[in-house]
Amino acid sequence: MLHSTLCYLEREGQVLMLFRDKKKNDGNRGKWIGVGGKLKESESPDECLLREVKEETGLTLTSYALRGIVTFVSDLWETEQMYLFTADGFTGTLTECEEGTLAWKKKEELSDLPMWEGDRLFLDLLREGAPFFLMKLVYRGDRLVEARLNGKEINR
Repeated sequence: MLHSTLCYLEREGQVLMLFRDKKKNDGNRGKWIGVGGKLKESESPDECLLREVKEETGLTLTSYALRGIVTFVSDLWETEQMYLFTADGFTGTLTECEEGTLAWKKKEELSDLPMWEGDRLFLDLLREGAPFFLMKLVYRGDRLVEARLNGKEINR
């Protein structure tokens, strides 16, 4: 199983989003996501978070929280367990990202962006201030076929 981090940096009613448009063979190509990446062999989730945010944005996190764990199951890719973070404190200057285009988006605009259907579900939980959660998302191709929150099926 693959382990990864994903973080949504927040400031003044906006969220830093990454439009995946630079890599040719990118499973997320054409979609908006948060920033993050795969854990290295000896990394903890928070070490990976800090490294990935710095690599992708040039920013150093000073305040962040683990908000949930999302398990992705797919018929196309390896199963992935993702540690989902939000951050509201950081220093540094935003830099260009090799993975795609970074942009600050108003929270109310997020639902209009092209993104994975499952991402919309956990972004809603983050926006609502939900307590720590466990989510399982099952995809067939690009289609979400099952979603569970804390063990219970989500009506979509």
